[in-house]
Amino acid sequence: MLLKDRVAIITGGARGMGRAIALRFAKEGCSSVIADLLDKEGEKTVADVKKAGKDAIYVRCDVTDSAKVKEMVAKAIVKFKKVDIMVNCAGIGKPPKLINDISEEEYDKVVAVNMKSIFLCFQAIAPHMKANKYGKIIIISSLAGISPSPFAIHYAAAKAGAKHLSDCFALEMAKYNVTVNAILPGMIRTDMTRDFAPPMIKDLDAFMGEMAKGIPLGREGTVEDIASAALFLASDESSYITGDSIRVGGGMPNRAAP
Repeated sequence: MLLKDRVAIITGGARGMGRAIALRFAKEGCSSVIADLLDKEGEKTVADVKKAGKDAIYVRCDVTDSAKVKEMVAKAIVKFKKVDIMVNCAGIGKPPKLINDISEEEYDKVVAVNMKSIFLCFQAIAPHMKANKYGKIIIISSLAGISPSPFAIHYAAAKAGAKHLSDCFALEMAKYNVTVNAILPGMIRTDMTRDFAPPMIKDLDAFMGEMAKGIPLGREGTVEDIASAALFLASDESSYITGDSIRVGGGMPNRAAP
């Protein structure tokens, strides 16, 4: 088992990529703290991790609130006595909009959930991992953070910022034997997929099928594809990799980012 006796905190772990990561980690011997605001789905993920033979707890947590994030980490340590891995998967998406159609409130929310939360999680977990001289931190960024688009400037900027936070934090944590890396998903089918689709799209399956034709590998990605990348970065197979990122997009973007 690649993660035998490890403990992970997974924000946004109730569904989608976070849930897939929790279940994949469980198969490799890892217990999990599932942090989310989706109580029913979070408890379901906990139950499924337990069915896979590992322990888990659900913690309701607003990752944009520093006090709640610190409380989440504290609960994890009380329960499991340690945290080896933190996966920052919490995120939100919005339908495509040009800049003058984005309200200040929407901008603040998107940036808070997709970028500020990463900073707060780093702050909360750093003392623990420094003291233990071990840790694996993974953030879920996006190909949108390296491939500019005029239709989601707040989301793309937040994801770019999240990746850069990861790169910078990796330098601080390297001397403590803590690695910090990012995953950049491409077109992955999740519960949030509808949030990103233009409002006029009625047949989401047909829309995604057309979009997938432009992907070099010829298919949209799955949450299991992301879980596989997360497993590599969470395991000691990646012990000499830090401050880096993995694009999981089937070959996209197939052009150089400016």
